[in-house]
Amino acid sequence: MASIDQKAMLEAGVHFGHLKKKWNPKMLPYIFAEKKGIHVIDLNKTAQKLEQAGQAMKHIAKSGKQILFVATKKQAKDIVKNAALSCGMPFVTDRWLGGMMTNFTTIRKSVKKMQSIDKMFKDGTVNNITKKERLMLSRQKDKLEVVLGGIANMMRTPAAVFVVDILHEDIAILESKRLGITTFGLVDTNSDPNKVHFPIPGNDDSSKSIEYITNYLVECIKEGLAEKATAPAVEKDGEHTPEVKQRKAKVEAPQAETPATESSEEVTEATEPNQD
Repeated sequence: MASIDQKAMLEAGVHFGHLKKKWNPKMLPYIFAEKKGIHVIDLNKTAQKLEQAGQAMKHIAKSGKQILFVATKKQAKDIVKNAALSCGMPFVTDRWLGGMMTNFTTIRKSVKKMQSIDKMFKDGTVNNITKKERLMLSRQKDKLEVVLGGIANMMRTPAAVFVVDILHEDIAILESKRLGITTFGLVDTNSDPNKVHFPIPGNDDSSKSIEYITNYLVECIKEGLAEKATAPAVEKDGEHTPEVKQRKAKVEAPQAETPATESSEEVTEATEPNQD
């Protein structure tokens, strides 16, 4: 697992919360002290929650599932977009369309439309229409790419969603909750940490703070992806072990005129399509 440096978190300002008058009482377990009317977040708790979130994301990535990154705040957009691109995960950094999760079928139709227009420009088909129509298609393509470009390769609803500022992205949290999707969130002192499965107490307004938290989680995701990539090789190396040979011999043995055995159940399970 990637290491957590509390000194680096301190330098990034992860510990700075909101004014005391704006706090959410449910954040009390994560608040270390109050200084000049501003709450200071306990970095020990932040490190603990960040590590838990990182382990969970690593497991999700290792299983081959996707994690959607969501951050539409100005100071978080580019950071989160670059982070998601670096680990091949989908992202939303312009604006959250209502129903992006709960009405995913319609969103996919819009994505396909965007890809269809893009194909027209690439293969030259667009040259067969008038200049005015080309201009209209170009504007439509640009608009769709801004909003949907980050989820173009997301073929199904993600296994998890990571959000920067759960108050600002409340619709994304609500839709994820409705569908039973695991949620991760950078939670400041003015938010309710119980709204996400994996709250990470920290400053969600500072670009340096957002960058530190996001980069750590991305490193965990990359570790999970790397383990996933090496897993088939490990299984292949173990194909000729005595245990595997014995199991194969049982499966390949003639089963005619004999009742179904435990090995036949294994064959059935092995040939069924993966429901994930």
